[in-house]
Amino acid sequence: MGRVFRLIICFLLLSYLGKAQNSEAKGKNSISGRILDSLTGAPVSYASISLTTPDGKREINGTTTDDAGTFKLDQIPDGTFRLVVYFVGYKTGFINQITLSGTKPDFNLGNYKLASMTLLKQVNITADKTLIENHIDKMVYNAENDVTSQGGVATDILKKIPDVMVDIDGNVELQGNSNIRFLINGKPSSMFGSNLADVLQTIPASQIKSVEVITSPGAKYDAEGTGGIINIILKKSTAQGINGNVSLSGGTRLENASLNLNAKKGSFGAHGFFSGNAQLPSTVLSDVNRTSLDPLSNQQTFTDQKGSSTLTRNGYQGGVGADWEINSRNSISANALFNYTGNSNNGSGTRTTLVQDVSGNNLNSMQDLLNTKNTSTAKVFDYNVEYKHTFPKEGQELSALFNSSSSNNYSYYEQGQQHSYSDSLYNGAKGNNPGTEKETDVSIDYAQPIGKECLLETGAKATFNDISTASNVYLLYPGTQGYDFSNSQSLNFHYLRQVYAGYGSFKFKLFDFLDVKLGCRYEYTEHNATFSNSGDYTFAPYGTVVPSGAISHTFKNKQTLKLLYSYRIERPDYRELNPFINATDPQNLTAGNVTLRPEKANRVELGYYKSFEKGGSITVSLFARMNTDDIQPYTRYYSAYQVGDSTYHNVTVSVRDNIGHENNYGLSISGNIPITSKLNLRTNVSGFERYITTGLNSGGDIHGFNYRLNLNATWQVTSTLVAEAFGNFNSPRINAQGTMPSQTTYTFAFRKQFWHKNASIAITATNPFSEYVDQKSNITGTDFTLVTDRQLPYRSFGLNFTYKFGKMEFKKSKEPEENNLPEPSIPGN
Repeated sequence: MGRVFRLIICFLLLSYLGKAQNSEAKGKNSISGRILDSLTGAPVSYASISLTTPDGKREINGTTTDDAGTFKLDQIPDGTFRLVVYFVGYKTGFINQITLSGTKPDFNLGNYKLASMTLLKQVNITADKTLIENHIDKMVYNAENDVTSQGGVATDILKKIPDVMVDIDGNVELQGNSNIRFLINGKPSSMFGSNLADVLQTIPASQIKSVEVITSPGAKYDAEGTGGIINIILKKSTAQGINGNVSLSGGTRLENASLNLNAKKGSFGAHGFFSGNAQLPSTVLSDVNRTSLDPLSNQQTFTDQKGSSTLTRNGYQGGVGADWEINSRNSISANALFNYTGNSNNGSGTRTTLVQDVSGNNLNSMQDLLNTKNTSTAKVFDYNVEYKHTFPKEGQELSALFNSSSSNNYSYYEQGQQHSYSDSLYNGAKGNNPGTEKETDVSIDYAQPIGKECLLETGAKATFNDISTASNVYLLYPGTQGYDFSNSQSLNFHYLRQVYAGYGSFKFKLFDFLDVKLGCRYEYTEHNATFSNSGDYTFAPYGTVVPSGAISHTFKNKQTLKLLYSYRIERPDYRELNPFINATDPQNLTAGNVTLRPEKANRVELGYYKSFEKGGSITVSLFARMNTDDIQPYTRYYSAYQVGDSTYHNVTVSVRDNIGHENNYGLSISGNIPITSKLNLRTNVSGFERYITTGLNSGGDIHGFNYRLNLNATWQVTSTLVAEAFGNFNSPRINAQGTMPSQTTYTFAFRKQFWHKNASIAITATNPFSEYVDQKSNITGTDFTLVTDRQLPYRSFGLNFTYKFGKMEFKKSKEPEENNLPEPSIPGN
């Protein structure tokens, strides 16, 4: 808390200095207004507002717009001024000759339409929007402008976003935390609960419009996810007319295809899409070495397991939606989404086992042959209906949402072991795990302006989860080489969870120079589980108070300083609670943990953002995250482990456990540097010190430094040819028992536009100079050490073709009958 207190003091001092700098601007006059997108009529949140002298050489005052696009400048002296409106991706707006005096102290700009940096033609629109937008409460990555990722998948986009780390297997971390709440178009989906890495690698990048990253969510968001929120926005056009695009990608590793269609006439719009994705078979080489000690006999066992496995992935998804503006105050939208993911992994290898006594004498040596097979599929169907009503008073709004997501999941494993001198299996098992998961959300939100400077937001939500799964295990009978059903290892599992939530947040101005937003959310959780082999398990219900806060100040010259705080939780899901033993690898078992408690986290962030006139920007963020009841995978060694009627010898068992406390203190610096009008550099450097106190018998105090660096260069060779290069390095990551692998990846790409920029061809190459990425990790626990060395094929070459078609027309949106912000009239003109 000492660190937090010092951060607050520093922030207030800087804010006070900023106020002192603006003391010359004090007066009794004011300017207000609302900034809207000239094409869509949507509010432009967090646009920079600067009040200057008529020649623009000296800034008098400044602020930013709020969520509704509104702003107000107070304490302006008498005189004539120029108002400048700036936001990345838009043309700078100028309102000249604004004269304020005692007789005309207030100037209302009204609804000012800020023009997007867009080239309008009869049949096409070419956007020139910046790749990364920094808002006060989130970062937006405009994926559709990313050249190198167009032929890839969602993970290829995520790895290029500041503070987001993606490993070779597709696992995602946000500022070092993997407990991330993923949303699709702002709504939860059960497809992210099946296998996140698989899902993200089956969503084509060409289907993604943008990705929003929220590290410190406010009270309006669910408290779930100690790492924050990542919201994937799929493509959808709001333009009048019929239009769409098609994208086809082929390569040595990935193949993608997607089709988008949009139609809008008047107040009604509809859209649909379909996409497919496949990862061609890739063979991973592995070498696993384990040294273990039997505490009873003092015998030491050395196990060396070498092998290879071939992985394939595939998936497809489709969706339809409609939007209807019933009138100027009421609108309704409905969407449906279907997603399928599947993968298979077939492996084989040899295992050499050597047993020695305490003196190092060899007692036993043997060599086994291993064969494994894993497959899994997930079919997900989502649908939602949302209603929105706006009131005559600016900023007053009511919305209601019904969202439902259901999935059918299936997994299968098979393993067999035989001695090198025998043709028969001496050990084997098969298992299948069918299941269903359904989540239903009902929510209502209301916003009420209070005066000119305050906004009250409140709402309620109920979430219902219903999960059923069966685990059917068949064990090898060596005498007949057949498989018999195992009653002791098989089980049926039913899990129910209900979360009831309410929130309130209040946004206001403090001391005339601080923008403050304070909120609090309360969530009450009830859940229970039924296991066929052990009966009902009663979990105690619990309530969670979730406070959040944000303080920001905008200085001169487009500078913003902000201080954010959020409290988050991570509830264990049914896969983490399910006690089913997965014996795909009979010497390295995995299982659930029914005793898991929710993980809780406090997070503080101090951020600074500065944008420059020529398009450059810099973002600096200091953050601290303190976790309690931290959930991490934890591995233990057993010389003999009983599972039903079977005993596994010389085995490690990995479960998710509440390891204790984890604190992270870090710094992130991101920059956008326009070297010339055609060459642009983007970079992110981030690092954090991690402290872990496990409180477990085989644990202790662990700390280490983790860092990440990436660099992206874009060269606009001609008006229709662009080249990009991207490189990324993640350092080894510290966990409770050792380190996870580091990684280095790099990509080159070229894109050529033709047919009046309606079509383009892109060529990409990833890690072209090395076929494999080597990954080495180690785990240490009581009586064992485990070292894993994997070689993953990652080199790939790809070709992408994209074509946009249709006629687009942008028309002025229907204005409400009443408007508290009249069209601007320049005083004195």
